[in-house]
Amino acid sequence: MNTIYNVYCDESCHLENDRQKAMVLGAIWCPEEKAKDVFKEIRNIKEKHGLNKKFEIKWTKISPAKEDFYLNLVQYFFDNQELHFRGVVIPDKSTLVHGAFEQDHDLWYYKMYYYVLRHIFKPGESQYRIYVDIKDSLTGEGLKKLHDVLCNNIYDFDHSIIERVEAVRSHEVELIQLTDLLIGALSYINRGLSESSAKSKIVDLIKSKSGYMLTKSTLFKEEKFNIFVWQAREVL
Repeated sequence: MNTIYNVYCDESCHLENDRQKAMVLGAIWCPEEKAKDVFKEIRNIKEKHGLNKKFEIKWTKISPAKEDFYLNLVQYFFDNQELHFRGVVIPDKSTLVHGAFEQDHDLWYYKMYYYVLRHIFKPGESQYRIYVDIKDSLTGEGLKKLHDVLCNNIYDFDHSIIERVEAVRSHEVELIQLTDLLIGALSYINRGLSESSAKSKIVDLIKSKSGYMLTKSTLFKEEKFNIFVWQAREVL
């Protein structure tokens, strides 16, 4: 019997004209049967640090007062063998020339999600249920388009491998929140930032636990903390 995996996705600085140079998309995945236990364990970590179990984990909420909490979450991710992460870093959106490739920013955005998820998919062995944070660009027709693009790229025309792509509210889903934390760290270091001591400590812990510098691609087969640094093709 095939394993069903839940895949939790989020992105940072994904808009075309948001004046942010770097963009990061990422996903955490785990077996569907383990997801509820993970949610419970993360809520326990929140309560252990004196936070309400409904507290939303976000990179932008990191502060010296919550530094130990966020470090604990990073440690939890690396200690839990059921959790895996894949991140795609686009270092400089200003180099994009969509017209040269007969695409607009939205289509390119869907392609970037494929780059995130293609490493995860194992057709014939597993099935996938994908959950993305609600964004203006990924509701209604956008979700359907993303589902179709992902399926077509692995010849899953009947959607039997990628069963669903659904929008969810991140404040209700701990693993999307944890994805936000990890892509926030990738965005932070790839934008060359260092002004927050608490955030820098979290980046350093991820570097130490993963064994990677976070600014270069990892081996493609890296299973725990996988990074792909995408570069735009030159227009001749």
